[in-house]
Amino acid sequence: MSIIILGIESSCDDTSAAVIRDGILASNVIASQKVHEEYGGVVPELASRAHQQNIVPVVDAALKRAGIDKHDLSAIAFTRGPGLLGSLLVGTSFAKGLSLGLDIPIVDVNHLHGHVLSHFIRKEEGDAVPEFPYLCLLISGGNSQIILVKSPSDMEVLGQTIDDAAGEAFDKCAKVMGLPYPGGPHIDRLAAEGDASRFKFAKPRIPGLNYSFSGLKTSFLYTLRDNLKTDPEFIEKNKADLAASLQATIIDILLAKLKKAVEITGVHTVAIGGGVSANSGVRNAVADYCKRNGLTAFIPERAFTTDNAAMVAIAGYFKYLDKQFCEYDAAPYARVQV
Repeated sequence: MSIIILGIESSCDDTSAAVIRDGILASNVIASQKVHEEYGGVVPELASRAHQQNIVPVVDAALKRAGIDKHDLSAIAFTRGPGLLGSLLVGTSFAKGLSLGLDIPIVDVNHLHGHVLSHFIRKEEGDAVPEFPYLCLLISGGNSQIILVKSPSDMEVLGQTIDDAAGEAFDKCAKVMGLPYPGGPHIDRLAAEGDASRFKFAKPRIPGLNYSFSGLKTSFLYTLRDNLKTDPEFIEKNKADLAASLQATIIDILLAKLKKAVEITGVHTVAIGGGVSANSGVRNAVADYCKRNGLTAFIPERAFTTDNAAMVAIAGYFKYLDKQFCEYDAAPYARVQV
């Protein structure tokens, strides 16, 4: 009998539902929220209201595209955290209600674990997946971590940001440049046209495998401030070079610690995940580094880099196999649980 998992993701501003049958992706539906663009960032109250409007049609669409009746489901996996509490409450409450109605178990998923396990999303039998153990460079708007993945349920954080994450550095610097939200994709687009050696920004000297991006962000802001004093059109004239230099510096910071982690652990499989793993420069840099050093690289499809329910469903699938079910009194959490 097939194991069919419905995944629900509502941690931030995208409502998503996906169906996985026996580990193979059957559908993945995402409803994005455009309402936040005019505010330059996600407004939590608006996000939770949009989730309430979207979740029923999104789940219905995911089931229909998968050709699955809700009564065929084995379990429901949902993002419990971290994320925006109001948004998480919508997905958590819906999953619990549907679970009770269908009398099937629920599985809570850590959003970050979903990103780490996104490489196990298969569209058909035979698709390549990582072998354990592997190193995952998790880079998103709120998190920058290097994780040693020993199994779907055994992950060790080797290093993480002590302040801003890489995604925050992209978005905050893009905002002061006057670029639309979210700024990361616009930086990526402009960087392809610019000279990455034009500007030099500060790089942190953090011991071990931890990251820091606050100094880079400050250095970038000082560069703008100092040059705007003499040239009010400095940003407009140099957008591409600023973007290219910023992106190259972030990549250098990310790769330096990843290389050190490979040396320390001796692991020969490297994966990346999270929203920033959609960045062209990051993808190319990691792929090139692995190729030059005889490492196996796993670069996710861009559809699986941003928040999506397919990663929640596959993480839930592994927990279902281990019978790690969730109690109905489990509450969502906003921050990473230690």
